[in-house]
Amino acid sequence: MSTVLTLEQLCFHYSPNKPLLKNINFELKEGEKVALLGNNGSGKTTLFQLIVGLLKPISGNLHLFGETPQTEQDFQPLRLQIGFLFQDSDDQLFCPTVLDDVMFGVLNQGKSPKEAEIIARETLNNLGLEKFADVTPLKLSGGEKKLVALATILAMQPSLLLLDEPTNDLDDHARQCLLEILKQLPQSMLIISHDQAFLNQITTRAIFLKEGHFI
Repeated sequence: MSTVLTLEQLCFHYSPNKPLLKNINFELKEGEKVALLGNNGSGKTTLFQLIVGLLKPISGNLHLFGETPQTEQDFQPLRLQIGFLFQDSDDQLFCPTVLDDVMFGVLNQGKSPKEAEIIARETLNNLGLEKFADVTPLKLSGGEKKLVALATILAMQPSLLLLDEPTNDLDDHARQCLLEILKQLPQSMLIISHDQAFLNQITTRAIFLKEGHFI
């Protein structure tokens, strides 16, 4: 089983006097679904931002898909293999229609508009969201926005999913739909969530971030 992500002695702080992540070591294998737990402010979302290169570690190494990215240029092609589901879906949906949002990432992968539309519509159909294709995202409920945001990243067929509080704003029906979708996906996943019942049904193991260290 190949390794998707490796963190070696990773350190990060916003202020030198307050280290947030201290010598983090972690390995994620292909197909693993791992829960990332910790109190608010413990650095979970910051770790996701380090993984995709939005933040730069103070020290340590990060390996993605066998590569060791250092610069923004290094991270750009690797991000096309990562699906990052934001905690707030409003930060992820910004196009005039749902279809446009789902096509956006696919177009950035180099697909033609026709190819991107076919992929986007197929993804929406697979998630039961085809009726929203021409709807403005602003008119969707919180749960609908979350599922559409998931569609935007799944359309890109990523190898790694980083899911930040995926069940936030979901009613019971939408939560169950999301659970069934994620259980069937083959991708490796790191999932931040306070929904323990949800995590128990999908993850293969859990790590707890406390005082800058993994437990």
